[in-house]
Amino acid sequence: MAVRLLLAQQLLLIEAELRQLDWWTATSPTAEALASEQPFAVDSMAFEQWLQWLFLPRMQQLLELGSALPSACGIAPMAEMVLAERAYQARALLQVLGEFDRLITGAA
Repeated sequence: MAVRLLLAQQLLLIEAELRQLDWWTATSPTAEALASEQPFAVDSMAFEQWLQWLFLPRMQQLLELGSALPSACGIAPMAEMVLAERAYQARALLQVLGEFDRLITGAA
C-alpha cells in the first residue's frame, strides 16, 4: 500500500513539473490522437501531451481502482530520448519520471 501512495505522489509531481515547464495544456488532443495505438502515441502527439492526456489518467485509474500495476514502466528512458534537446530545462521532470520507474519496478 505504501508504494501505491508513493506512486500517486509521483503522478502529482509529474503534473506539477509539466505545469512548471508550461507544458500542461487546457485543450485535449483530438479523439483520433488519443486513440493512437503506437507506443507513447508518437504518431499523434508530443510526449508531454501523452504524459498529460494518456499516461497520468491511466496510472491514476489503476491506482484508484487498486488494479494490478505494470511490472516495469521504462518511461524515463523514453523521456530522456524525446527531451534530449530540452534535457536541461526538463531535468526535474526527468528525475521525477526516473523515480516513478524505480517505484513501479519495486511495486511488482
